[in-house]
Amino acid sequence: MPFYLNVLGVECTYGAVKVIDGMTLAISQGSFAGIIGPNGSGKSTLLRCISRALKPVRGTVLLEGESLYSLGSREAARKMAVVPQETAVNFPFTVEEIIMMGRSPHLGRFQVEGEKDFEIAGRSMDLTNTRHLAGRLITALSGGERQRVIIAKALAQEPELILLDEPTSHLDINQQVEILSLLQRMNKESGLTILAVFHDLNLAAQYCDRMVLMQRGQAYQVGKPEEVLTADNIKEVYGTRVLIKKHPVTGRPTVFLLTQGGQETAGKGRIHVICGGGAGAAVLGLLAGLGYEVSAGVLNAGDIDWETASFLELRMTEEDPFSDISDRSHKENLEMLRGADACVLVSIPFGRGNLKNLEAASQACEWGKPVLLVEEQEIEERDFTGGEAAQRYNQLKRQGAFVLRDRAEVPDVLAGLLPVRT
Repeated sequence: MPFYLNVLGVECTYGAVKVIDGMTLAISQGSFAGIIGPNGSGKSTLLRCISRALKPVRGTVLLEGESLYSLGSREAARKMAVVPQETAVNFPFTVEEIIMMGRSPHLGRFQVEGEKDFEIAGRSMDLTNTRHLAGRLITALSGGERQRVIIAKALAQEPELILLDEPTSHLDINQQVEILSLLQRMNKESGLTILAVFHDLNLAAQYCDRMVLMQRGQAYQVGKPEEVLTADNIKEVYGTRVLIKKHPVTGRPTVFLLTQGGQETAGKGRIHVICGGGAGAAVLGLLAGLGYEVSAGVLNAGDIDWETASFLELRMTEEDPFSDISDRSHKENLEMLRGADACVLVSIPFGRGNLKNLEAASQACEWGKPVLLVEEQEIEERDFTGGEAAQRYNQLKRQGAFVLRDRAEVPDVLAGLLPVRT
């Protein structure tokens, strides 16, 4: 039987950094497939490529034999729904309004929702246990509640294929089982094809019938969970010693982490993050958790990024609360940058008081260090200097800085830029 989804020789890049390198993958219709692999292996980037959020520079993706990139947006949305890793919604829509948005691909330009649309949206709420949240604002929900609402919206699209990037990342154990059991039931009963990125190997093993183990932008192994989750594969790809046992109830493979026995872990490099005011907290935690040596600056004492760096015991340069960057702290910031392997400038607002941060990033470019600009908001929307910040920021791009639209892309890009230290 022909494959439903085909990834054919796909190559994806962020600037000059190749993240997906000649990836080929075939998924049968009705599969529940899980994508696993270490951070920086290209899992999320592959999903962004399949979801059409990132067009490959080479290769293509076929859905039922037709190029996904040749489909109109409405037609693609009727076939495929996407649940991203970050589910923050900045506008105060109600839960019911958010879920009803899933019906948009099935409506004409001036057509309003009908009885059938409300019935489908209601069924999606019942399936995800979100009906009691219908009248609440999405901005007032917890991370787990918001995740279930976004999944309900995806189900309301009535897609043939659903793509999920770590669908249980914000959920407690009970909610993880609830959501994955729901997806598994829809996969079995209605033939919904599911492709999901998993961080938790054991969750993936218990619910997926196919697994894709990625390494450095390629499929290292594809097959049944018991074929992919082997001690040798995990040691080769993750660099970690594990014990694989059969689950006593399901018979699926279960991964047990073994102690490292004093084995040294290869360093990943030192990253300096230019942040402040809370814009960098997630990136600081992400990079520190991945094993990078992280420094930060210039931070005002007491703000969220300062508290995050303090909690993580990161080296940082700081200023008094609500103070401008002084010559002293600017000099310290430059010293940290000089010793770093790369610089990440997150999506912070700029006023006259922190323009020196742009000066520091520019100096890093002149030193030949990779500079990553996390541009989750256009610079013009966070420039409060009358245009000077935008001018300096755009100069960074001309100096060769890498532009990323999502903080989740940072590990993939860094993995392609920095050699592993031994």
